Amino acid sequence: METQNISSKKHSEKYIHPANGWLMLLLSLIFSVGGILAPALITSNGGSDFWWFCIIFTVAAIIVMCGFCIVNPNESKVVVFFGKYVGTIIDNGFFFVNPFTVKTKVSLRARNLNGDPIKVNDKMGNPIMIGVVLVWRVKDTFKASFEVDNYVKFVDVQSEAAIRNLAGSYPYDNLEDEEAGITLRSGGEEVNEVLERALSDRLAIAGIEVMEARISYLAYAPEIASAMLQRQQATAIVAARHKIVEGAVSMVQMALEQLSDKEIITLDEEKKAAMVSNLMVVLTSDRAATPVVNAGTLYQ
Repeated sequence: METQNISSKKHSEKYIHPANGWLMLLLSLIFSVGGILAPALITSNGGSDFWWFCIIFTVAAIIVMCGFCIVNPNESKVVVFFGKYVGTIIDNGFFFVNPFTVKTKVSLRARNLNGDPIKVNDKMGNPIMIGVVLVWRVKDTFKASFEVDNYVKFVDVQSEAAIRNLAGSYPYDNLEDEEAGITLRSGGEEVNEVLERALSDRLAIAGIEVMEARISYLAYAPEIASAMLQRQQATAIVAARHKIVEGAVSMVQMALEQLSDKEIITLDEEKKAAMVSNLMVVLTSDRAATPVVNAGTLYQ
């Protein structure tokens, strides 16, 4: 039994420059006029031989008109002749190509994809809502037409897959993963660059160029948003209290040192402890302190 190796030829995008359509339009008008005048000649000459001219001119005019195509700015026409890729027309204007070819319009303009936020899990397993804005355009018309079934739908599906992969690679913030160098919330341009590279790799098979990709919406999922907000508030309060206590200790130390250096008053250890306690209460309290005037001595 013999095995035959079949090597498939790899196609790629190529540009063609068809003939000017205005000359063929003139020829089509001539055929149309001939098809109109043929019945008159048949009637005046009383013969039937001219019917063939009527049929030939009419069919020729119809065939020629099927070859016209208009290419607008930032558009292209992919030309296929009985299943064979002929080329792509990217020049703007009015052209004439083989009437038996199929001409498919492929837009080269930039497009926006602003999908609705989807629910995904971040690196720590927390459900979050994330959405992206994607600016893309067709770069290779051959791949966009023949490598995928529908390149617009392909962009939608692959964009969602890239978003899920990105969210699973980074935590939402560093409250649970303190060693995380990059998070979705604070990553900024670094996260957007990772997203753009991932989308470029995924969409290259369809001949799509990613011009810009960035996160447009990021939040916790509704079922955990309230709990996560309370956790963030608690973390912020603890951090603020830490700064307040650190500042209060510095101020108490400075007050004791200045009282001792300037010999304003001499305090024993018990009075120092009482003074430190009073100053810490005043400086760390979240409300304004109410002063009490001591009319006696320090020991009363």
